[in-house]
Amino acid sequence: MMRDVKDKTSVEYQRMAWDALRKSINGLVNKVNTSNIRNILKELIAENLIRGRGLFARSCMKSQMASPAFTHVFAGLVAVINTKFPALGGLLLTRIILQFRRAFKRNDKPVLLAVTKFLAHLVNQRVAHEVIALELLMLLLENPTDDSIEVAVGFLKECGAYLLEISPKCFQMIFDRFRAVLHEGEIDKRVQFMIEGVFALRKSNFQGHPAIISELDLVEEGDQETHQISLLDKDLDPESRLDIFAPDPDYLENEKKYETIKNSILGDEKEEKDGSASGSEEEDDEDEGEEEEDEDDPSQSIQDLTETNLVNLRRTIYLTIMSSVDFEEAGHKLLKIKLEPGQEKELCIMLLECCSQERTYLRYYGLLGQRFCMINQVFQQHFDECFLGQYTTIHRLETNKLRNVAKFFAHLLGTDALPWTTLEYINLTEEATTSSSRIFIKILFQELSEHLGLQKLNERLTDPDEQMQRNVGGIFPRDNPKNTRFAINFFTSIGLGGLTDSLREYLKNMPRFIMEQQKPVESSDDESSDSESSLSEPSSSSSSESESESDSDSSGDERSKKRRKK
Repeated sequence: MMRDVKDKTSVEYQRMAWDALRKSINGLVNKVNTSNIRNILKELIAENLIRGRGLFARSCMKSQMASPAFTHVFAGLVAVINTKFPALGGLLLTRIILQFRRAFKRNDKPVLLAVTKFLAHLVNQRVAHEVIALELLMLLLENPTDDSIEVAVGFLKECGAYLLEISPKCFQMIFDRFRAVLHEGEIDKRVQFMIEGVFALRKSNFQGHPAIISELDLVEEGDQETHQISLLDKDLDPESRLDIFAPDPDYLENEKKYETIKNSILGDEKEEKDGSASGSEEEDDEDEGEEEEDEDDPSQSIQDLTETNLVNLRRTIYLTIMSSVDFEEAGHKLLKIKLEPGQEKELCIMLLECCSQERTYLRYYGLLGQRFCMINQVFQQHFDECFLGQYTTIHRLETNKLRNVAKFFAHLLGTDALPWTTLEYINLTEEATTSSSRIFIKILFQELSEHLGLQKLNERLTDPDEQMQRNVGGIFPRDNPKNTRFAINFFTSIGLGGLTDSLREYLKNMPRFIMEQQKPVESSDDESSDSESSLSEPSSSSSSESESESDSDSSGDERSKKRRKK
């Protein structure tokens, strides 16, 4: 029909061109997504957006209202169009603000949720200034209701990451207001949970809610045209006449002007694309040459020594532990983390680190560690290694951290989540312990006595089983009276003297034990001496005979001497 019309300036032709423009803009906006946004942008710029700027704004708002899940895509589309045609971005932002005002007066929550979400992503894309976001939040929280707080929470989830980065002081004011509303307690329980969820999200730096995803980061920061329109401006014109067809007396001239603009925009893009393609070919050639060199020289292989993956894993574990409500939720979330073989120890280390950093010991950590030990025996082995590492370096810990670590391991031992073979690492003697290690042992056994009771703990420690005696052999030494007395005095001084009854009995009977051990030795010595004497009897008789002969000779000599004197 347009081909049949000969007069291109006639009202009939312009009306048909207007309808075609409206359908084309609607169709392109409705089918945009993250994968085809670049192609859609080229097709949109090929249409006369200056003439159809009202159609474009209305189409974006209708599509966003129908599909709020694609709001970030529509905001990315508007952000690129705004760099080429700032009037379009300003018109769309004006209409969104006016729509928000109408919905706020009518208390239309579904419309408010959709409009504020669109506005939040326009702030993220720097089409709208961040002042409008702060004005909106203060307006919603000035006289808080359940609906206004729900809208504010939804808005903050979308643009909180950007506001935290660009204006942290104002962001803190918003959260102070949230905290005041929460403490007043005049809102519904469901809304209170929503506010607590935002606090947890802020604690994790809005993880999972980035300001702009990489696929939609299409505009350089310096190229964006930001509109500083206030939410309280009274002279806002929606320019509704742009949505309705009106004949243009300079139709052909305006079409030629837009054709020039279109060619300049799309031509620049083509040149950039060609240049980038040629540059990428050269880079590919260079990369191929480098790859060949790397293949020739295997020593040039790249190794990541920054342990980026390990740092990210520890960050994820830490945020999961700190953001969970209870130990069951934390355990469920942590088990979903895909751990490489050997990375289970990192989880144990992070759990122990978080526990030691608390001001006072929280049973939350002990229950979480117990849950992991019960689920998989691998965690028992790693916690056993952590116990050894902590005990050998216990002198480096502050008193508060030392106390938390001791109570943590006492919980694991008291619940049998950790095997008692761990106690083998402790050697309670004056030479083998320091002041820090003695404090650690004191808190450990005091907590165990509270968990199990002194009688049950004593029964466990005095179990005649060889393995148990081997486990506690260093804690209750019987190798030396000095070490035994030191252990007795230590447990008596910390109020657990009842654990040393068997040790006292041993120390009391130690002289008798020594005598009994020495008797077999003396009897063996006597037997050996008797056998030696029986073997030497003949020699002794002959020697006695010779001695008697010598005595008789000597007596005869004495007699002869006396006669001579006479």
